[in-house]
Amino acid sequence: MRLPARLTAAVTTAAAASALLAPAAAAQDTYEYVALGDSAAAGPLIPNPDPNLLCLRSRSNYPGVAADLLGAALTDVTCSGAVIDDFSGRQHGFLAPQYDALSATTDLVTVTIGGNDAELVQAAISCINLLPEPIGRSCADRFTAGGRDELAARIAAVEPEFDAALRTIRQRSPQAHVVVVGYGTYIRPGGCYPKQPIWGRDATYVQQAVDGISAMLAEVSARHGATFVDIGPMSVGHDVCAPIGEKWFEGVLPTSPAAPLHPNEAGMRAFGEAVAAAVEATTPAPAT
Repeated sequence: MRLPARLTAAVTTAAAASALLAPAAAAQDTYEYVALGDSAAAGPLIPNPDPNLLCLRSRSNYPGVAADLLGAALTDVTCSGAVIDDFSGRQHGFLAPQYDALSATTDLVTVTIGGNDAELVQAAISCINLLPEPIGRSCADRFTAGGRDELAARIAAVEPEFDAALRTIRQRSPQAHVVVVGYGTYIRPGGCYPKQPIWGRDATYVQQAVDGISAMLAEVSARHGATFVDIGPMSVGHDVCAPIGEKWFEGVLPTSPAAPLHPNEAGMRAFGEAVAAAVEATTPAPAT
């Protein structure tokens, strides 16, 4: 696999001289990066929007940050609302399948997907209670009625689909370094009612579901030899309850330009730096 620009600084003088003698090969040395995924990667409503407004994608999302740090040529096909079926199908009926961006020359693929398949954002929205307990109904009670955890069941149902997705990515881009990025710590244990209108036990339950899907993504990634970037621990203390300027996720009422219950620009910057660091740490050294 070809190395990103930041890593090629360590290549020997002889290799650099060889590159100068073969200018036609320079174009082939481009580090090709393809970003796949949903709104957690796309960055809806974050400034610096991509011309494809339908996907609500920002060029300041974590793929954009990582690409800049790695000196990579980015093809970003992340799209808000995407599910795993949109990797092979046409989202909104006409957008090209995200898999179409992959090729045999792709060097790096990042993936964040599964949250919409499990309908986690919809679940979180259903947990909003404008009035304190006991006025209203706990979503944790609703989702676990009868001893069955509905969100856990939804996440389990996504696992075989995600497994198949990583298999397809490997088939289409066999030399690529595949990096799966999980979902973050959106809200702290017990929440911060009424600052965020989700009861404490419901906030804890929702974040446990988010952690559950990240754990599933990590397990499947390991099965396929993909690198997993766990942004959950690093985002502790930067959740929707954090002060303005410290939060990496926006709450029900955003305090910076970003979609509700999604990463903001500061979060995307931190996640992009983490992805770039993971790529650098796990990319094999050049052969001598």
